[in-house]
Amino acid sequence: MTDSPHRRVGPAGPPARVKRLPLWSLIAAGVLLGGAAGGAYGVVKTPQYSATSYVIAVPDEKSDPSAALGFAQAYGRVATQIAVLGEAQARAKVPVRKLQSSVQAVTSPDAPMVAVSATSAKPLEAAAMANAVARALTDTANRTQASTRVKLLQFSPAMKPTSPSSASPEVTALVGASAGGLLGGLVMLVRPRRERTESNATVPGPAAAADLQGSV
Repeated sequence: MTDSPHRRVGPAGPPARVKRLPLWSLIAAGVLLGGAAGGAYGVVKTPQYSATSYVIAVPDEKSDPSAALGFAQAYGRVATQIAVLGEAQARAKVPVRKLQSSVQAVTSPDAPMVAVSATSAKPLEAAAMANAVARALTDTANRTQASTRVKLLQFSPAMKPTSPSSASPEVTALVGASAGGLLGGLVMLVRPRRERTESNATVPGPAAAADLQGSV
């Protein structure tokens, strides 16, 4: 009796493939690229300096002390208006447009004080702009002191900043690395998955020979 062994159908095996990189490499690449881009941005970007001048509202003897807080809030809102900035530009020696983009005023809900801050690439210019706007604000407010019964005084002048207020290259590199890692993770999540359809089935050969056809 002759038996036929099982036969393997199809190719002997799938061809050798180049090893794919692990999915976490997307995150690692994003961190490296983002950190490099953020660090380069921090080095190239011009550092900015900030200076702050404080003015305080003082009520006179005939005014309610609580009125000073309300007027301080009002003066904080008009500090960056064209009427005040137009008067400050001569002292700061910069155009009104630069003051509008570089100066901001912040008030406190608990104290009758206004903080006038200015930002510039030049430390002396930042201090000059903050002091000029604060001085113009006090002059504008004190013209109506007879009716408001509140006087505005410069509490603390702005000083020349000694260190930049903008982020350092180390900080921008850290922010870039975080953003790059997040982006790499998102790419990994939305990456389409390829379903493997490879088949390596083994089928049996023909059946064994039939029974003996009689005897000679």
